[in-house]
Amino acid sequence: MTSLSAGEGAPIDILIVGAGPAGLTAGMYLARYRRDVRIVHDGRSRALWVPRSRNIPGFPDGIVGADLIVRMSDHATRYGAEIVEGRVVEIARDEDRALFRARLDSGAVIAARGLILATGVDTNLARLDSGDHQAAVRSGVLRYCPICDGFEHSDQRIAVLGSDLHGAAEAMFLRQYSRDVTLIPKWQVALTDKPRGELAASGVDVLEGRVLRLEATEEAMFVAIEGEAAPRRFDTLYPAFGSTPRSELAAMLGPLTDPNGCIPFSAFSDGLLPGVYAAGDVLEGLDQISVATGQGAMAATRLHNWLRDQDGHVMADQK
Repeated sequence: MTSLSAGEGAPIDILIVGAGPAGLTAGMYLARYRRDVRIVHDGRSRALWVPRSRNIPGFPDGIVGADLIVRMSDHATRYGAEIVEGRVVEIARDEDRALFRARLDSGAVIAARGLILATGVDTNLARLDSGDHQAAVRSGVLRYCPICDGFEHSDQRIAVLGSDLHGAAEAMFLRQYSRDVTLIPKWQVALTDKPRGELAASGVDVLEGRVLRLEATEEAMFVAIEGEAAPRRFDTLYPAFGSTPRSELAAMLGPLTDPNGCIPFSAFSDGLLPGVYAAGDVLEGLDQISVATGQGAMAATRLHNWLRDQDGHVMADQK
């Protein structure tokens, strides 16, 4: 598209959008495949605000998310990947389908033969009426990933904020870590008798009153409920509000997402279009750092081999 031609440099092999665990892994692999690869990111990887993750293989004592990103960035650049901060605002494919062209918010244009989308998701955050949100996350009184952090809250008093089946499922999951789990509605409990019965059978309490106030301290989360004289104290609270996939760039390339904006899980292995793969949390499935790194490695290898095929560097019997 000629509208993306201003400020364009020489074409590169592969553009990766996103510098979280998936994008950085893909960049490292592609650099080691001796590809000319550029990683563009806007500094919004969810991994950057992980206070400490203890379920990443090789880090039994845990690692701070920002420290992990620094290590992974160094790993990728050490082998030749280029990392650029900026936001991709438009992306398109040439009419002859030879190149993708991405325009950044700076006006610069990157042309690439292949593309990996590792754009992640935006977490739908809880709004605190008192206390700092990031401080609450760092201290552990506010958590967003039961799979990541449930173990650390074993036998504690846990609250799940969410009134639908997603919240109920999260509360049921956390019940394996503690006998004291409470599901709290945002407004009213939107559950039928069947899930209510399942929660009761599992020992999960369900509050009926509307939440009036959330107050975070360094030691606890206090939840004021309509009709109750004093706020309830919990050791940690999990908002079950879900997340929004950052799939706008995929939508610019065609009808590649479902009505909810989700990219199919198979996009890291089967691709979205010829020369286009995706990896990490932006895909449907389990949002975990270890999953994202595996998908990044797979997407990088599949795209590298696709380019080899385009260049006639693959044995005929391998096609």
